[in-house]
Amino acid sequence: MLLTGEAPLILLAAETAGPRGLAELAMLAAQPPVLLLAPMRAAAVLHRPVEPGSAVVALSLGNELLAPGPLHGLADPTIEEFLPAQPEPAPVPVLAHPALLLAKLGRLLPAVLAAPVRPDIATDLARLGLLSVPAVDLIAYPVAAAAGLRQIAAARVPLENAANSRVIAFRTEGSAIEHLAIEVGRPETVDAPLVRIHSECFTGDLLGSLRCDCGAQLRGAIARMAEEGAGVLLYLAQEGRNIGLVNKLRAYTLQDRGLDTLDANRALGWGADERNFLIAATMLEALGVHRIRLLTNNPDKLAALAACGIEVVGREAHAYAPNGVNDHYLATKAERFGHLLD
Repeated sequence: MLLTGEAPLILLAAETAGPRGLAELAMLAAQPPVLLLAPMRAAAVLHRPVEPGSAVVALSLGNELLAPGPLHGLADPTIEEFLPAQPEPAPVPVLAHPALLLAKLGRLLPAVLAAPVRPDIATDLARLGLLSVPAVDLIAYPVAAAAGLRQIAAARVPLENAANSRVIAFRTEGSAIEHLAIEVGRPETVDAPLVRIHSECFTGDLLGSLRCDCGAQLRGAIARMAEEGAGVLLYLAQEGRNIGLVNKLRAYTLQDRGLDTLDANRALGWGADERNFLIAATMLEALGVHRIRLLTNNPDKLAALAACGIEVVGREAHAYAPNGVNDHYLATKAERFGHLLD
C-alpha cells in the first residue's frame, strides 16, 4: 500500500499478479485499478507515442486484460503474445508515480496495478497484513540508503593478482544489500590513489560471459592497482546498471531480437542507467579516500563523483579490445553512452 498524502493506493506488481492477488485487489479497491507503466513500455503497448515528458502512463484495462496472462505480457516485452485484438488499453490521468519506484526497488518490472483503497477499510489495513510505504520515504530512499552505509566487516583476502588486499563490506541498517570495497595496499596513504567503480556482473565477472567486458575490467583493475602498490575497487550491488540480474537477462533477450543495450533497458521500463553513485562516494569517504584518479571510460562517473564531493584529479583509461561477441555492445557504449574507448 502506497501512502501518498491523499487516499492510500493499493498496489500489485503486474509480473507477480495471480488469481488470488487480483481477487484481493478487487476486494480492497474503491474502483477498478489502472496499470502504471513507464512511457516507453506504454508506447509499445499502445502502438503509438505517449505524451512527451510523461514520467509514467496510467492505462485503464478492460476485464479481458485484468488476468494474469495478459498482465504479465503487458509488463514484460520478452513475452511474444500478450494482447487480444480488443479492447485497447486507454490512457487515463496518472494517480501516482512512486509506485514504479517501489517496483524497481524490488527488482520487479516497473509495471504496477494501482487503485485507491476503499474508504470503509482504509483505517483497518494493518490488520490485513498489507505493507504500508509512505511515498515521501520511497522518493528519499536512494539518498538515505547511500548516506546510511556503514562498514560491517573487513578481512584480509589475498587475491590472485593482488596478494596485499582486503575486502570491506558495507551495508545500510535494515537492508540486506551489501556493497564491497576491495583495498589493495594502503590507498588512504596515497595522495590520489587509483579507484575503480565496478557494478557487479554475475555473467561477466563470475561466468566469463563474452557479451560484455566486465570480467576483464574487474581483473584488470585489480592487477593494475597491485602494480601501483595501492588502490580501491568498489564492487557495487548494482547488477545490469542497477536493474538486477533477472531484468538484465530479459534485456539480453531483447538484444538478441535487435535492440541495443540502452533501448533494451528502456523497453523494459527502466532508465538507460539506474545506478546510484552516491553509494561510491560515501564508501570512499568512509575509507578516508577523498582525492582520486578514476579508472574508467565513463565520463558520467567522473561528474557523479565530483558532484558528491570526491576530488577527481584525473581519468585513467580502462578499455579492452572487442572479442568478436561484444563488438556491438562496446560500440553502443561509445556511441550512445558516451564512453571514451579510443
